[in-house]
Amino acid sequence: MAHAGCGCPGSMARVIERNDNEQATTVKQASELRQWPVQLHLVPPTAPWFQDSDILIAADCVAFALGSFHSDLLKGKALAIACPKLDDSTPYVEKLARIFAENDVKSITVAIMEVPCCRGLDMMVRQALAQSGKEIPLETAVIGINGERRN
Repeated sequence: MAHAGCGCPGSMARVIERNDNEQATTVKQASELRQWPVQLHLVPPTAPWFQDSDILIAADCVAFALGSFHSDLLKGKALAIACPKLDDSTPYVEKLARIFAENDVKSITVAIMEVPCCRGLDMMVRQALAQSGKEIPLETAVIGINGERRN
């Protein structure tokens, strides 16, 4: 497998072939987004939507790869998005730890892509949860490049 110039196999250029007949639908899906902003750098740790909530922390690419992102992952959850590869993620662990510590969080779902560089987001969330001192149920959803859920 050839790697892109940056050395990360997740950055390798690919064409994803789709059968247009498989994707046909006439129903427009409503957005399940419940708050703004969504970027982890921008969300305040004490935002009201984190209180007594299920939280989804998703890698930026997940919503584009998983066609059913809103219904399968986002519905009923507060959202924060981040890219562990391209963002300055230095403050992420501390910010996530504050979110977990200062709110009554019911559960955390981390949604990442199958590429190796995306694992960093899962590791940051786990580190933040440990730092928060709380025990909150945590699930990781891994999404394939082709849009399928891997677990």
